[in-house]
Amino acid sequence: MSKLAFLVAATFFMEFLDATILTTALPHMADSMGAAAVDLDIGVSIYSLTLAVFILPGAWLVERFGARPVFTFAIVLFTLSSIACGFSQGPISFDIARAVQGVGGALMVPVGRLVVLRVTPKSEVMRAVAVLTWPGLTAPLIGPPLGGYLADTISWRAIFFVNVPLGIAGALLALRWTPRLESQPPRPFDVLGFALAGGALGSALIGLDRFSGGHADVYALGLAALCVACGVAMAVHVRTSAHPIVDARPFAYATFARSITGGTAARIALSGVPFVLPLMFQLGMGWDATRAGLMLAPLFVGNIGIKPATTAILRFGGFRRVLLVNGALQIATLIGCACLGATTPVYLIAALLVISGASRSMHFTSVGTLPFSDVPPEEMSMANVIFSVSFQGSVAFGVGYGAAAIKLGTWLAPAPPLAAFHFAFLALALLMFVAWLDHWRLAANAGAVLANAVKDKTK
Repeated sequence: MSKLAFLVAATFFMEFLDATILTTALPHMADSMGAAAVDLDIGVSIYSLTLAVFILPGAWLVERFGARPVFTFAIVLFTLSSIACGFSQGPISFDIARAVQGVGGALMVPVGRLVVLRVTPKSEVMRAVAVLTWPGLTAPLIGPPLGGYLADTISWRAIFFVNVPLGIAGALLALRWTPRLESQPPRPFDVLGFALAGGALGSALIGLDRFSGGHADVYALGLAALCVACGVAMAVHVRTSAHPIVDARPFAYATFARSITGGTAARIALSGVPFVLPLMFQLGMGWDATRAGLMLAPLFVGNIGIKPATTAILRFGGFRRVLLVNGALQIATLIGCACLGATTPVYLIAALLVISGASRSMHFTSVGTLPFSDVPPEEMSMANVIFSVSFQGSVAFGVGYGAAAIKLGTWLAPAPPLAAFHFAFLALALLMFVAWLDHWRLAANAGAVLANAVKDKTK
C-alpha cells in the first residue's frame, strides 16, 4: 500500500476527529452561546453540507491545477478554519467558520481518495478502501471522550486546536507525496449546475431544521419548494448541458446506482447515531460530557474490532448477503438503543454498542466499496465525485435527521426527556429498514469482480 494512501487516511482522521470530538461538547457550547444543544445541529451539519456541495468542483480543480496544489491548499484551509472555530464567539461566527472548514474538507479527503483510486489496481481497491476507512473508525473512538474531557476540564474551544499539528504535517507531506494527475485539459466549469446542487442541498437541510423546530411557516414551505425546484432543474440540466458538473454515466451500472440509493439511506441512519447517543446520555440520563464520551468508546471498539475480518467476510458471503444480514442486525441494535434508560446496567449498554459498532463498520465498508466494482477506470473520477457528495450529504442529513427526530419526539412527549431520544432511535431504525429494502434489489453477484480480484491476488 502506497504512503499516499496513509497520508489520505491521516486527513480522513483529521476530518472525522473534528466532527466526532464536537458532539459531546455541544451542551457546553450551548451554555456559552445561550442556545439549546439540539439547536446547534446546523453548526454540526453545515460542515458536512458545504463539504458535500464543494466536492463537486473538486475534480475540475484537479484537472485545472493538479492534485498536489489542490490537496495541499485544502489541508491548509481546513486547519486555519479549525482555528477560527475555536475563536468563534457565537452561533453565527461558528457556523461560518464550520462552513469554511467544510470547503477545506471537500477538497481534502475526496481529492485524496480520487488520487488513491486512480493509482490503485482493481486487485487492491478493497484494501485501499479499508486503509482509508480505518481513520474514520478510530477517530470517533478518540473524539467523543477527548471532546468531553476537554469541555469539562478546559474549554470547548480547545477541541478545535487538536488537529493543528496534524494539519501542518499533512500539508508538508502532501507537497512531497501527491502526484499532479494533470492528464487532460479541464472542461468548462458548470456554474449553473453547482448553484442548483448547492441550492437543493442547502434549502433541504435548513428547511428540515426549521420544520423540525415547529416552524411550518411560509419561510419553511418556501425552502421546501426551492429544494424541489432546484432538484428538478438539476436533473434536467444534467441531461441537457454539454459539460454538466455531475455526469450521470456511472448510474448506467446497476451496482453503482443501487449502492448510491440504499447506501445513502443507510449512511443517514448510521450517521445520526453518534449525534443522538451522546445527547441522550447527557440530556436524557444526566451524565457529564466526559462520561458520555467514554460510553461511546464501545461503539467504536466494535467498529475497529470487526475491521480485520471485513474483507474475508465480504469475500465469503458476498456484498448483497452481508448487507441484508448486517442491515437487519443494525435495525435491531437501533431498536435496542431505544430501550436504554438511566437504570440500564453499563455492561449491557457497552455490549449493545459493541455489536452496533461492528455492524456499523461492516455497512460503511460495504456501501463504500461496492459502488466502484463495475465502474471502468475512465469513469472512476466522476463516480468518486458522486459517491463523495452522497457520502458527505448523508452525514449532514444524518445529523439533521437525528436532530429533527429529537425535536419531534420532544413535541410528541415533552416529558420525560428520555422519551424524545427513544423516538429518535426508532426513527433511525425506520430509515435503516428503508435502506434494507433497497439492498434487496442488488444482484446476487453484486461486487463479485472485487472479491474475485482479491482471491486471485491471494492465490
